[in-house]
Amino acid sequence: MPNYAIPAATIGLLLLSNLFMTFAWYGHLKFKSSPLYVVILASWGIALLEYCFQVPANRIGHGYFNAAQLKTIQEIITLSVFVLFSIFYLGESFHWKQGLGFAFIALGAFFIFAK
Repeated sequence: MPNYAIPAATIGLLLLSNLFMTFAWYGHLKFKSSPLYVVILASWGIALLEYCFQVPANRIGHGYFNAAQLKTIQEIITLSVFVLFSIFYLGESFHWKQGLGFAFIALGAFFIFAK
């Protein structure tokens, strides 16, 4: 794979991975009347799909990125996906304090990637 394609493939796969994982972890909150064992089994099935994207993303990205950078990319994507998910799927509002907290996390990401 060309060196310039590695970041795009890594980030794209991590984005897909996080979409599945967010639904696995939080999608069931709209189905509180469903039995717990049903939502656990459904979440496991969705999480299996998540791993089908996450494992290749980390394998492709490692070497171009170090492990701390991979984890940082994953966390930033997770927070971004989660904010959109909580607003558009769960119908929750986004508070400025959450934005400020995420900004501090982004500041931490800056230091992880600073040369």
